Amino acid sequence: MIGRDKVVTVADGVAREEAAQPGSTRILTIPNLLSVLRLAGVPLMLWLLIGPQEYGWAIVVLAVGGITDWADGKLARVLGQYSRLGALLDPAVDRLYILAALIALGVRGIVPWWAVGLLVARDLVLGATLPLLRRRGYGPYPVTYLGKGATFLLLYAFPLLLLGQTDTWAAPIALPIGLGFAVWGTALYLYTGLLYLAQFVLAMRALPTVPPAAQPPARATRTS
Repeated sequence: MIGRDKVVTVADGVAREEAAQPGSTRILTIPNLLSVLRLAGVPLMLWLLIGPQEYGWAIVVLAVGGITDWADGKLARVLGQYSRLGALLDPAVDRLYILAALIALGVRGIVPWWAVGLLVARDLVLGATLPLLRRRGYGPYPVTYLGKGATFLLLYAFPLLLLGQTDTWAAPIALPIGLGFAVWGTALYLYTGLLYLAQFVLAMRALPTVPPAAQPPARATRTS
């Protein structure tokens, strides 16, 4: 079980780390440009799946999204181009890819709607907690390796599921593998959502921190 002091320490540590990084307020960086490129692929993928049903091109868009997702994080570390915008944009684009793919796969009957509802509800619930966290002085939930693993499984499950719907020789192989990725990814995605909710509850129980500007000035002492 995570202690309350652990949650507070982690949240404060992330805030201090972001503030200390040079260039953290920069916008025009290579990782951010890759994230914007991934963002542009979300409506394109949705249109390809729901409109002309070009599963092959949709798989290409998903593959490019997966490659750029890996590349922007790698380049941010190699080039030292961390930014607050990138820290927010990268997981947000991942969520949009998952949401768009779930809606399209649900419309096409490839993924059951109850599974779509569970995954979408997870993000909606966590999103509703963010304003309350900000009131307590916390930033957004830190990205964890477990959360990235869940996102990885889902983002790789979708193209495999799409490939399983085609008439190619790879369809019988891709479909069971895609289902395995989808089951494990869904379970891990929901599990990480519960972990984030546990952190939220502990943060709400902790005493709110008082900003330095809001603290009363120290009373002056008379010297002899």
